[in-house]
Amino acid sequence: MGKGFKYYLEEDKIREYMKLPIEQKFKWLDEINRFNELVMDDKTKRIREMFRKGEI
Repeated sequence: MGKGFKYYLEEDKIREYMKLPIEQKFKWLDEINRFNELVMDDKTKRIREMFRKGEI
């Protein structure tokens, strides 16, 4: 098994997302990032970064 992770989205979900205004996309992204920073402990944050870098 390779490092990191994969996920797939249905085409209709991608098309639905593409219709959103850029401001709404950025707002959603900002809200998710703020939420993650509030709820994740340091260990979970380190693991997330390792996934992002493809180290695990």
